Amino acid sequence: MSSSRTIGDFRIKGAGRLTPARTARFTFDGKSYTALEGDTVASALLANGVHLMGRSFKYHRPRGVLSAGAEEPNALIDVARDAARRQPNVRASVQEVFDGAIIRSQNRWPTLAFDTGAINNLLSPFFAAGFYYKTFMWPKEAWAKLYEPIIRRAAGLGVAPTEADPDHYANRFAHCDVLVAGAGIAGLTAALSAAETGVEVILVDERAEVGGALLFDGTTTINGQPGFEWAQDAAARLEAMPNVTVLTRTTVFGYYNHNFIGLVERVTDHLPNPGRHLPRERLWQVRAKKVVLATGAIERHMVFANNDRPGIMLASAARTYLNHYGVSVGAKVGVYTAHDSAYEAAIDLKRAGVDIAAIVDCRSEPGEAVVTAARSLGIEVLTGHSVVDTSGRLRISSMTVARNGSKTNRKIAVDALLMSGGWTPSVHLFSQSRGKLKFDKASDRFLPDLHVQDCVSIGACNGTDDLSALLAEASAAGGGPVSVSGTSTFAWTGGMIGAAEGAGKDKTVKAFVDFQHDVTAKDIRLAVREGMHSIEHIKRFTTNGMASDQGKLSNMHGLAIAAEMLGREIPQVGLTTFRAPYTPVTYGTLVAHSRGDLFDPARKTPLHGELAKAGAAFEDVGNWKRAWYFPQRGEDMAAAVNRECRTVRATAGVFDASTLGKIEVVGPDAAIFLNLLYTNAWDTLKPGKCRYGIMTREDGFIYDDGVVGRLAEDRFHVTTTTGGAPRVMAHMEDYLQTEFPDLKVWLTSTTEQWAVIAVQGPKARDIIAPLVDGLDLSNEAFPHMSVAECTMMGVPARLFRMSFTGELGFEVNVPADYGAAVWKAISERAEGMGACLYGTETMHVLRAEKGYIIVGQDTDGTVTPDDAGLSWAVSKKKTDFVGIRGLKRPDLMRDNRKQLVGLLTRDPIEVLEEGGQIVADPDQPKPMTMLGHVTSAYWSENLGRSIAIGLVAGGRARMGETLYVPMKDKVVEVEVTDMVFFDKDGGRIHG
Repeated sequence: MSSSRTIGDFRIKGAGRLTPARTARFTFDGKSYTALEGDTVASALLANGVHLMGRSFKYHRPRGVLSAGAEEPNALIDVARDAARRQPNVRASVQEVFDGAIIRSQNRWPTLAFDTGAINNLLSPFFAAGFYYKTFMWPKEAWAKLYEPIIRRAAGLGVAPTEADPDHYANRFAHCDVLVAGAGIAGLTAALSAAETGVEVILVDERAEVGGALLFDGTTTINGQPGFEWAQDAAARLEAMPNVTVLTRTTVFGYYNHNFIGLVERVTDHLPNPGRHLPRERLWQVRAKKVVLATGAIERHMVFANNDRPGIMLASAARTYLNHYGVSVGAKVGVYTAHDSAYEAAIDLKRAGVDIAAIVDCRSEPGEAVVTAARSLGIEVLTGHSVVDTSGRLRISSMTVARNGSKTNRKIAVDALLMSGGWTPSVHLFSQSRGKLKFDKASDRFLPDLHVQDCVSIGACNGTDDLSALLAEASAAGGGPVSVSGTSTFAWTGGMIGAAEGAGKDKTVKAFVDFQHDVTAKDIRLAVREGMHSIEHIKRFTTNGMASDQGKLSNMHGLAIAAEMLGREIPQVGLTTFRAPYTPVTYGTLVAHSRGDLFDPARKTPLHGELAKAGAAFEDVGNWKRAWYFPQRGEDMAAAVNRECRTVRATAGVFDASTLGKIEVVGPDAAIFLNLLYTNAWDTLKPGKCRYGIMTREDGFIYDDGVVGRLAEDRFHVTTTTGGAPRVMAHMEDYLQTEFPDLKVWLTSTTEQWAVIAVQGPKARDIIAPLVDGLDLSNEAFPHMSVAECTMMGVPARLFRMSFTGELGFEVNVPADYGAAVWKAISERAEGMGACLYGTETMHVLRAEKGYIIVGQDTDGTVTPDDAGLSWAVSKKKTDFVGIRGLKRPDLMRDNRKQLVGLLTRDPIEVLEEGGQIVADPDQPKPMTMLGHVTSAYWSENLGRSIAIGLVAGGRARMGETLYVPMKDKVVEVEVTDMVFFDKDGGRIHG
């Protein structure tokens, strides 16, 4: 090589776009190297003459970098800052070098150059595709003791970190009118076009710099500028526009329903000393009105014997390392191609002073212009020839060339070999969007066809090869005025998929299709011979396309080889499914803040601090911390609950009910909507009144319940169970959007908007009356099941007259910020009048004494309103509601269904176990006939005995019967009763 070099033996002076004055030091397997700022690990190692970067998964064959992008299957490395900040399986072609980076190779022992695992290459005849389906079957005892431990030790490539990750990760939600995926020529043009219309635009590209193919293509000009310069100017122009967000180092990894896009932004992976305030990575969750896919195309390798040696790489990769990073991939370079684009790599290298040994083209008639240009530089061009083998141990040293169909070989010395089988449109994101592809026979490519979502594919990913057509297509996709024109030196032709001449039809040649999983052409053929005729079956038999690169390079070759073996057209064999993520995403990014204390965050009500001051013992109810009971000095839980139960019935009690779900249902059709969602009627409910409502699923079983207050003709305050709040909200929203979209209704979750203070008991009115402004609380003016908007202590409030204890009761709703102050005032008045604070355990006992059910405890997903004794809450006049047809099924109308009933033990001291099974004959031989089970069981201090509720087959017809509950050490007799144990006539609630 004639040109002088700096910063590495293979760095070419004057080439590339990096600044020589800015350097970074890093180590690779303990040896120190110097890189330029902006280098990837791959370009920095190549600059220092290092091609051996990894070992393959199965055979442990030496491997070097194959690509210069996200499709890299070979050069997977471990990147660390220190012992804790370490990540395995990073692509060396993507990871930027930072000063102090500690880089290690993977999947080798003891060293990369001398790997004892390479014995597998000699034993490869025993490791043919699908061998794991036929071995390790015997002896049976050997699996757990021998096979499984060995397989687990051999599995995987990198080693997972064992220390806690000290970095933090961010999460961001965004909306935009247009999201453009890919910032090459097409993506930049589309973004400029869209931005000119004034809409919100997000432009995303996975590389550190925009430009796409312009990073390696130095011959294209746009608007009279060199292509890469134009790209940087276009990006700067976009970044200066207030309606545009440009995200580099950001990958679109997932395309989901309704144009929901997942992005991962690498924020600090390239920085030597990132600030503590900066996240390592950021997850973007974007909802876009329109998506423009400008994801480009991926160059294919050639499939021939021993095509995996270090030093063999894609032609576009070598061109990128030269033109962007200023690195030559070798001193004597060979080229093997079926496509014109590889000629440009040879031409660029030759002009940079690199010796090109020969261009070997398997086509008889390649593009005339590129052949002429290559030969004019003195490059030997061998058309109608193929590379049939290579040699070299840790790096390629020669290629063996033969005329197609000839037995005569010629060995040519090389230290690098570039290859190109053409370009495959990157349709991964389009496929993730559930779009349908079509196969273009003329170009042997799958292209976007039927769009399911509002997206458009442009440029190379759409099969648009001509530059002028690409620019017009991109401009039209943006929808705005933009003037862009361009020229390219050469028009590309050619391409092939499947095995080349040197792949061999025999069973010994290793012509690699999938580099990471060591899948060869012979493996694909073996799968077909074994009876695998679907590409999905072939994929799983061989593991082709199942590595971390998800078959970006291998899928089309494997498909073509299988089609040839089957004698079918490629579309008849099928196409594997492209799934998210497009490239691997770290767990840290997906988890973001949801770890440690935030992994399962506790939700606390606005009253939590006051409850804690009052000495509450808390229990976990889902994510909520709820006051369980309030023990006084010397009391255990039972004593505290008994005291609370007595006090509420005798005087009053104050309870934090803030966790109840609350949904605001607003709009002129609000009553119609609730009529459709609940079993009972709401159009007859007058403003200022409440009603208990039951919500069923389509199958007729109880889904949730709660009290609903009508505040105005067009406004309802809906309450749900604590655990049911999010699912009821989702349930309502689902039906509103999909079944009843014409209704003018708006739903808002207000669970955390309101602090709710329940005051229950004979003196409840006396406790709150002085605190309520301008509202008559008498029975006549404000009877049971009333609701009013008022002020309390000068604070806006919603006051409900309702009860879950069977006593005179009120529920005070005030804005959460004022909850603690109002609670303090109410609790001080209550305690001054001999009332008490009470918790969830007392609430459970008091409601059970009155026979009030709890959905999810007394129901199990198979209970209908009638089973629960709530048939009165199912309207007989309504012609439709969710669940009406389910309730009419014969099985749901049987008399002997399990029904909720009360249970009283013969021994009043005996408290049943919840979940205990109920039988008619405890002496019946096993298996015994189970009639049902106990759903709720408590000691009732007010009744001086135990009480229980249970689901019993034909329960209402068994009143007075004696049944049995087998316990662990005895059998308990119970009498079937109605569910109301206290105040059977219900007079106390109207006190």
